[in-house]
Amino acid sequence: MSEEMLMPRPVRDSQSEMAEIVLPNDANPLGALLGGRLMHWIDLAGAMAAHRHSRSYTVTASVDRIDFLVPVRVGDLVILRSSVNRVFQTSMEVGVKVFVENYIADTSQHVASAHLTFVAIDANGNRMKVAPVIPETEEQQQRYDDAGRRREIRRAELERRRKARR
Repeated sequence: MSEEMLMPRPVRDSQSEMAEIVLPNDANPLGALLGGRLMHWIDLAGAMAAHRHSRSYTVTASVDRIDFLVPVRVGDLVILRSSVNRVFQTSMEVGVKVFVENYIADTSQHVASAHLTFVAIDANGNRMKVAPVIPETEEQQQRYDDAGRRREIRRAELERRRKARR
């Protein structure tokens, strides 16, 4: 791997945005967006940011909790914004924030947020090192710091599960 590939990159280089219009096939019988469809879109949006930052293949390793805050209806426009919060050697935490826009009423609401961990891999499936991320704003620095705390919580939970299986 070249030294250039591991040069630190700012968060803005990974920022991604995708938009989806909720169609009837995306909804339940009540006309509300299926939670699974939204989770799929969150995974795709997160992968875009992870790919942009790592410049490699990535796989989803984990997803922290997702709370659905407001319903999304057929015909609504869903906007998903993602960026890398922090890098840990071969893995990176990506934050995804989801909004619903009603373009007729000109309103926007926060729908959900999620934190996903992606691992960079090569074509053979081997882990690859990832360039560090550089937070440039106070908000990005806060997300960077929070990602470290979330990682410790995830690691403690994994250790607890390992011990419970013994």
